[in-house]
Amino acid sequence: MAHEADRRGSAPDGTTAGTGDEAPSGARPLWRQRDFGVFWTAQTLSVLGDSFALIALPLLVLEATGSLARMGLLTAVGGAASVVAAVFAGVVVDRVDRRRLLIACDLVRLALYGLIPLVWLSGPRIWLLYTVLPLCEAVGMLFAVGYVTVVRALVGTARLTEANGRLNATAATAGVLGPLCAGLVAAWSGPAAAVGVNAASFGVSALCLFFVRLGPRTADERTGARTGLWRDLRVGVAFLRGHPVLRSLTALLFVFSFLTLGLNDLVIYHLKHDLGHDDGTVGTVMAAGALGTVTGALLVARIRRRLGFGATWTGAVAVCGLAFAGLGWARDVPVVAALSAAFLACVGIAGTCSLSLRQEVTPEHLLGRVTSAFWTLQYAAAPIGAAVLTWAAEERGTTPVALAAGATCVLLAGTALFTPIRRSGREQGR
Repeated sequence: MAHEADRRGSAPDGTTAGTGDEAPSGARPLWRQRDFGVFWTAQTLSVLGDSFALIALPLLVLEATGSLARMGLLTAVGGAASVVAAVFAGVVVDRVDRRRLLIACDLVRLALYGLIPLVWLSGPRIWLLYTVLPLCEAVGMLFAVGYVTVVRALVGTARLTEANGRLNATAATAGVLGPLCAGLVAAWSGPAAAVGVNAASFGVSALCLFFVRLGPRTADERTGARTGLWRDLRVGVAFLRGHPVLRSLTALLFVFSFLTLGLNDLVIYHLKHDLGHDDGTVGTVMAAGALGTVTGALLVARIRRRLGFGATWTGAVAVCGLAFAGLGWARDVPVVAALSAAFLACVGIAGTCSLSLRQEVTPEHLLGRVTSAFWTLQYAAAPIGAAVLTWAAEERGTTPVALAAGATCVLLAGTALFTPIRRSGREQGR
C-alpha cells in the first residue's frame, strides 16, 4: 500500500485551524528525533524488501501459468483478505499496545513469506501463494492501521504531513533500489529468491521497532477504546459519515481503488507479454515508478501548503487517470516507465494528503477505528476490480482496458469538484 494524521480544530469543510504542517517554534528537526528516526529506518528497510515481493509474486504466477487473469486473481485474493482484516483492525489497534502489535505483525510475515522460497526448492506450488498472500495481507492491514496511529504519537499533529512525506520519500527511495535488485535476483536466481529477501526485511523491521519508545496513552484514550466490539465497528463509519470531506473521499476512493488495484499486474503483463521484455526490464520500470513516488512524497507538503487539500488531491487524481490511460498505448519502455512514475507520484501525493487529513481531524482514541473503517470502505470492491481489470485485459487487450480505467479516474477528479472536497481549499497558515 501500496502504502496514505488529532485534536486540532477542524472546520466542517475539512480545513484546519492552526499552522498545520509547520513545526512548533524550537522543535527539533525530525531527523534528530531518535524514536522517529529508528521507526523511519525500520520502515525504509521493510519497504526495500517488500518491493521484492511486489515484483516476485506476480512473476511466480506468470512463470508457472502464463496467465494475467491468474495474476489478477492472486491480487484479488490478497486484497479481499486485507478488506476483511480492515473491518476489525481498528478495534484491535485501539485496544492493544501498538508497538508490540507492529513487532508481532512483522514476525508473522517473516515466517509466512519465508515459507515460499523453502517450498519452491522442490518445485512451483501455486496453491501456497494463494494461502500465504491472503494471510500476509491481513496481517499487513493490521500493521498499516497501527502504523498510522504510531506516526502521530511520534511527531505530534503539527508535523504530520512532513513526517508522512519523509516516510513515503525514503520508502520510495528504497523502492527504487528494490525493484532493480528484485529484477536482477529474479533473472539470476528466480522470483522465489526475491521473496526470501522480502521475508528477511520483516525481521530487520521487527528488530528496529523493538528500540522505538512511544509515549503512554492517556486514561481517556484507553477507556475510550473499550465500548463493545460492534459499537466500535460502527464508530469509525459514523465519524466518516459525519465529516463532509472524509465522506466524499471515501466514496470516490471506493471507485478509484476498484479501477487501480490491478495496475501493477497490468504493467508487468504489458511489458512481458505485449512488448516481450524480460524480468530485468520489469524491475527497471518499477524502479522508475518508485522514483515518481519519491518525487511526489518530497513535494506533497509544499504543494498542499500552496494549493490546499482540495486542489492538490483533485489534481493528483486527474493526472493519475491520464497516466493510466496512456500506459496501454505505450510501446516504448521509457514511455511506460515515465507514465508509471507519473501515476505513482500522483498516487503518493493524493494518498499522503488523504492520510494526513484523517490523522489531523480524528481524535486520538478513534484514530485506529476511523482508519480501519476508511480503508475497509475504500478497498471493499478493489479485489473484484483487480480480477475484472486483469481478466478484461487478457481478453480484450491492455490498451482499451487502460484507456477506459484512466478515463474513469479523470471523471472521478471532475466529480470531486462538486463535493465538499473542492471547498476544502487553501488551509490558513499551512
